Amino acid sequence: MKLFQHIHPYEPFLLEEATKLIVGTLPPPRFTTGELKDEDVDFCYGSCNGMLWPILDRIFDLGLKYENTHEAIQQRKHFLIKNKIGVCDIVQSAEREKIDASDLGMQNVELRDLVGYLQKHPNIETLLFTGGNSKNGPEYFFRRQLKEHGLKLDVISDEVPRIHQLELPVTSNSLSVRAPACGMGRQSRTITTVSLTGPSGAANRAVGSLQAYKDLKKVNPKFNTLDFRVMQYREFF
Repeated sequence: MKLFQHIHPYEPFLLEEATKLIVGTLPPPRFTTGELKDEDVDFCYGSCNGMLWPILDRIFDLGLKYENTHEAIQQRKHFLIKNKIGVCDIVQSAEREKIDASDLGMQNVELRDLVGYLQKHPNIETLLFTGGNSKNGPEYFFRRQLKEHGLKLDVISDEVPRIHQLELPVTSNSLSVRAPACGMGRQSRTITTVSLTGPSGAANRAVGSLQAYKDLKKVNPKFNTLDFRVMQYREFF
């Protein structure tokens, strides 16, 4: 059986200036093949089925267009640049037997060097994972990379959205004036990671099972999974 080569169509965005990085895995396969729908936006998280941009649109009142146009792309880039938010999905490529967007379906995954990007760009303070530590999720892959470097995440909050901190050694070519001295002259900087509830429709079942969501739904029957994400994301964006 010939496997589908699922290659990420976008380079990391705004690494130089970003203080926060949105980190996911791969956009749907149609973004690799270029067979976009009329309501898709040819940019990071541009799938018409995804919720990231509708969530941010609600939080910041952006008035975004949801169409395959240059203007729609520029609206999103302008927002990210203004707020110093970068995008760096951790997966560069993967192979698939079934052509879909599921993380579990990825095989022979090639990762981007996210640890290297963090060392090179000292302005980055926060990683916003669009998913948790389930297999082949962005946090899962990041933990795998950290292990190769002898590093680990320390738990700050174990409730959804789970928050961790990383003490990242500062290399000689990425010294930052903000990096505190640590131990025997060693320097490091603290990076916070937040594992947000995924913005894909596939994560709706997981949202529905959360007690916090059930409690809010009980108070307000009209409360839905998008409302829940807006409430959660607002704190971190």
